[in-house]
Amino acid sequence: MPSHIDEVEFGEELPAFNPDTSMNNVKAFVRAAHWFGPRFTDHEAARREGLPGALVPGIMSQGFLAAMIHRWAPEASLHQLDTVFRAPLVVDEPCHINGVVTDIDEEAGEVEIDITVANEAGETRVFGTARARLPGA
Repeated sequence: MPSHIDEVEFGEELPAFNPDTSMNNVKAFVRAAHWFGPRFTDHEAARREGLPGALVPGIMSQGFLAAMIHRWAPEASLHQLDTVFRAPLVVDEPCHINGVVTDIDEEAGEVEIDITVANEAGETRVFGTARARLPGA
């Protein structure tokens, strides 16, 4: 767990993170966000809309990505999170988040991290790049 920029190594892999994509967790999130569409909370209703099942909201997926970075470096502040949603994350289906440090700017105290979210079949569902600032030594 790095607490300073000089403790980060190029190519460093962040500890994998398996977020809670359970229906109970997604329901709690959408209640807090005041989103009441069944596409997030009802598998059958989502399928009637042509979806593979109830969806994990995109903004919740981004929260998982931010959580992964803060688990790795609790002192970091996230300055940018750019994501591409290739395919939906389905509620109740496990997913795995992996990240790797792809750039270090010691002067700015920032690291760039490439992040991917994959399902159990190893299919990339979401990928992105984050920039996080860590304290200097």
